[in-house]
Amino acid sequence: MKVSFGHMGTLTTIVEMLLEDLGHEPITPDRPTRQTLALGAKYAPEFACIPFKIVLGTYIEGLERGADTLMSGGGYGPCRAGLYGQLHDRILKDLGYDFDFIFFWPPLRKPAHFFRQLKKTKHPHSWRHLWRSIVKCYKKLIVLDDLEILAQQIRPREHKAGSTSRAFDRVYKMMRSVKNEQDIKEAGEAARRVLLDVPHDSEKKTLRVGIIGEIYVQLEPFANFFIEEQLGHMGVEVRRSIYLTSYARHDVLSTKGDMGSRKLAMPYLSQKVGGHGQNSVGDIIRYSKQGFDGVVQLAPFSCIPEIVAKSLVPRLSKDHGIPVLTLFIDEQTGAAGIQTRLEAFVDLMQQRRLRSLDIGA
Repeated sequence: MKVSFGHMGTLTTIVEMLLEDLGHEPITPDRPTRQTLALGAKYAPEFACIPFKIVLGTYIEGLERGADTLMSGGGYGPCRAGLYGQLHDRILKDLGYDFDFIFFWPPLRKPAHFFRQLKKTKHPHSWRHLWRSIVKCYKKLIVLDDLEILAQQIRPREHKAGSTSRAFDRVYKMMRSVKNEQDIKEAGEAARRVLLDVPHDSEKKTLRVGIIGEIYVQLEPFANFFIEEQLGHMGVEVRRSIYLTSYARHDVLSTKGDMGSRKLAMPYLSQKVGGHGQNSVGDIIRYSKQGFDGVVQLAPFSCIPEIVAKSLVPRLSKDHGIPVLTLFIDEQTGAAGIQTRLEAFVDLMQQRRLRSLDIGA
């Protein structure tokens, strides 16, 4: 099979490696561009969210490059994202594309369907071969998450703006090229040294911001206007509420989600509202308890779970003494507007910190 799939941050290289390990030819998507988004928006329903449109555009680009199979997965519950696979399939076939669509529901939600799709994907290999490949991919995922966190710590402390991002591009290419467990371990150690060699002031005190919200706009830099880099260059250390390894533990391999965040959210939002809406509420409280200076909520325009969470932000911010900036994003959002709002938010946090120091003195 020639398989293409949606691009979502570092997950892209993991899916690529898994497909190669199973004997398929991955048609690996490039990082999305404005052209990708425009292509998806052209054929998507008007009020579909930006992840839907980006992924649709990515699928079209993959099919045009010769893919005969598309692969995707989706959540299960009140979030409409669970229906996106079926809608993508229908739109693309109405456009005249001929392909197979392998769509994975969460394994604990629809186990029979999940294993039927998995069997189709692993053919002709054994279940043992598939399991070993998944374990290897997960180990690579752990390394990639650790490297992202390290880059997030170094970027606001770098001596020369952009040096951490350039170093991370190098280590990402390095990690993408390794295929076996021993090489993954050795490359991870070498990549860590590359990042630590970036000239930076490890003692520098920085603002800290938690990133919360919908998974795709958190993990795909194009969808969030490269917000981690923007904040890092403003001297802010960021920490996302979702990394791929935590998502695998809390959402893919569990039906309960992140219980720590859900427990914190209960006094304000006592039931799941789909997506990561309830988590976003709990994550604001969690970041406040951990002493972060602020929180940025990222959400696709029209995302109902995040709209519900946003309605609680004024109360959460007041009760827990932490400023929250919400950014709703669609294809009309401009980079300059995002940058201006981030600069104002950083200035607000700096003023708050100075006032707290004056009071403490």
